[in-house]
Amino acid sequence: FFFSSRRRHTRYIGDWSSDVWLFRSKATVSVLYCCHQEYKMVKVRSHELRTKSKDELMNQLNQLKMELGELRVAQVTGGPASKVSKIKTSRKSIAKVLTVLNQNQRSALRKLYQGKKFKPTELRVKKTRAMRRALTHQEKTAKTAREQKRLAAYPMRRFALAL
Repeated sequence: FFFSSRRRHTRYIGDWSSDVWLFRSKATVSVLYCCHQEYKMVKVRSHELRTKSKDELMNQLNQLKMELGELRVAQVTGGPASKVSKIKTSRKSIAKVLTVLNQNQRSALRKLYQGKKFKPTELRVKKTRAMRRALTHQEKTAKTAREQKRLAAYPMRRFALAL
């Protein structure tokens, strides 16, 4: 969301629901908190994220995005190097949360479409185009009625060799 006010070089960056509002002017960057939440950034672990519900993951995602916004402000205003160096870990943490959300959504969809005749293309096996179009094992081994009669009437001979 992008909002430009009457003053020439002031812009609102972010969405209206976020907890941090950033106002950028030509010379300075100021931060206005509409409801301040204290959140300490810790390294996010994927196995811990997998135990959480969707709502908890969304809350954590919002908090991490808020933290990243604060770090970006610190970077622009010339904050301490310790804060600027946390931007990378913050971005990676956001990526982990989004990955877990996506994995959970895909696994739920797989359960929903399990045993159905058709699946969405995202849930199908990728392989290669040639492999997807190749005959299945059942189609390869299928025999006509005439061939079945011939095999039954004239089975393959077995030879025993004496040494």
